[in-house]
Amino acid sequence: MTETAPLPRADRPAAPHRPTAARRALRALAILACVPYVSLKVAWVAGSEIGIPAGSVLLEHPRLMAVANSVTVLADVLVVVLALLLTQAWGRRFPAWLLALPMWAATGLLTPIMTGYPTQLLVAALTGGGKADAAGEPFLDPWVFGVVYGGFILQGLALGTLFTWYARDRWGHLWSGRLGDPAAGTAGPGVRAAALAGSATALVAAAPHLLWAAGATTGLSARRIAERDADFFVLEAQWTGFLAVAVVATLALVLRRPARLRVRTALALAWTASAAVGCWGAYMSLVALLPETDPTKHVPGLVQLSYAGDMITGSLLAACVAAFLRRRSAEA
Repeated sequence: MTETAPLPRADRPAAPHRPTAARRALRALAILACVPYVSLKVAWVAGSEIGIPAGSVLLEHPRLMAVANSVTVLADVLVVVLALLLTQAWGRRFPAWLLALPMWAATGLLTPIMTGYPTQLLVAALTGGGKADAAGEPFLDPWVFGVVYGGFILQGLALGTLFTWYARDRWGHLWSGRLGDPAAGTAGPGVRAAALAGSATALVAAAPHLLWAAGATTGLSARRIAERDADFFVLEAQWTGFLAVAVVATLALVLRRPARLRVRTALALAWTASAAVGCWGAYMSLVALLPETDPTKHVPGLVQLSYAGDMITGSLLAACVAAFLRRRSAEA
């Protein structure tokens, strides 16, 4: 009688399991954190102006805002689906690529808020400034930012922890060891070319962000120059940082240098930074293309170019990360 060899670790079906108390608590936190944002959006779609001051630009295009608010409600519904998927036995059988894409997008959209908003609050506390000091038109009441961004931060913390645990249980063997280990593999010429192309577009995208963070006004509209505040400089500096981290971490994976760096560290940084750059670049590009009748509110060409550069950079570097994981999975 012959014995059947065990399946490789990467191919073993996950055993059914009941989520631990910690996972259930984080799942509940992720779902509850969606309530404030969804409640506000539903109220605005229904015609309420709660949290929107008189004269706000959000009141200028009610139909367009109703559509946009409905779409963003669906995005928060996706957070609920992900929280369930990451904590249920059936989620272990979910196709990897179908899970990776929305998790990459969620990482990209939530991470800049998790880092940028607390930094903005800290800068405001140190300088005594804030959104109320900006010279632009009214947008939202200050409390709305605290409620909405606070919910986003809780979503990010909960989903991020759940995904880390899920990925460790299902694919932890793919990022074990260090970059210099023989098992790390060697990137093909196509992946190297994509990494170099992403690095080149990152330089193009980072240049204006760096200039604006330093106080330059090149390429900005007169309206945007007048509306600059501390938050503007924080965000521009943040985009420059994300671009730098995305490039350095992805090149580390592709070139396997430095050899002593842990694979999981480089992978986590490349995943997070490429997502932040790519997803927010895509979002801001979409916003810039929305119809606007007021010529003073049109997005200048250099600003649109920086958004496109962010989007292309993030997509190219994310493709390199995906290729790295596919290669490691095949070798496993």
